[in-house]
Amino acid sequence: MPAHYLGVDGGGSKTAFALLDDTGRVLARVTTKTSYYFNEGIEVVENVLAQGVRDICGQAGLATSDIDAAFFGLPGYGEASADIAALDAVPARVLGHDRYSCDNDMVCGWAGSLAGQDGINVISGTGSMTYGERRGVGHRVGGWGELFGDEGSAYWVAAHGLNAFSRMSDGRSARGPLHGLLKERLNIDSDLDAISLVIGTWGGSRGAIAALATTVCDAARSGDETAAQILADAAAELVALVETTRILVGFTDRETVPVSYSGGMFSDADFLERFQTALRDLPATYDLRRPLLDPAVGAALYAAKQSGHPLTDDAVAQLANATTTSEEVRTP
Repeated sequence: MPAHYLGVDGGGSKTAFALLDDTGRVLARVTTKTSYYFNEGIEVVENVLAQGVRDICGQAGLATSDIDAAFFGLPGYGEASADIAALDAVPARVLGHDRYSCDNDMVCGWAGSLAGQDGINVISGTGSMTYGERRGVGHRVGGWGELFGDEGSAYWVAAHGLNAFSRMSDGRSARGPLHGLLKERLNIDSDLDAISLVIGTWGGSRGAIAALATTVCDAARSGDETAAQILADAAAELVALVETTRILVGFTDRETVPVSYSGGMFSDADFLERFQTALRDLPATYDLRRPLLDPAVGAALYAAKQSGHPLTDDAVAQLANATTTSEEVRTP
């Protein structure tokens, strides 16, 4: 009977679950709401994980006892030392066993994009950070949250876009396409209605604000110089995270460093090109690679590795081929 591995990739907008076996077959996938707990408390983590595990086991026709190992990548994990023990205990109540480990969701992005091989993954989704490993040494850079960090993230881009909107509205800056596009996106009659909408109606929601980054990207394509500069600055911030990570994990100046990426900002082809150009301008040599696997599958791979039974190269290749094929099918 094949072994079964569960990967859970938490995030600021959603939580993705993937269940695979040791031959490289993805048996089931489930997506639930965010497991980011700083706003709603740790109980939200257990509720989200319980729903996701229940749904994915039902989809695969397995019991939780059939899961040989699991890895839970949780947003915010490790960012409040007093919460670590409580977070570590949650999956035991959900799974009914202790064959699992927990860490920050950054590990999922790295494990998926590079299939667990040495290198650096940069995340630019609702938040931003990097995680890299070299010869067993791992290091995180960034991910300090939206109030005073997460540079280069979708939230950061959107917040700078809203600031530019306010300056354009006042006349402190010349109006470009960004002003009209954001007003249309927000569906407001008066520019000042943006205040009550974003702060009042949305309650300053990280996810809702971060979603506006796509409008900043659209404005840059429409020739808005302010929007273009915001995106250039975002790419520079992400590159700085990568370069710092390279040094901290011990890659030498003579090594070629594999780099991959995850998160919604990189789904914009123009932004990815900006990032690639900024990375190429650094003195170190980087090999930018398209993500091999998604973070949830990466988490499942990491679960297998942590259990002492990593998937074979052939199994990983099958996973990668299946992912590529499914992406090709979805492409118009």
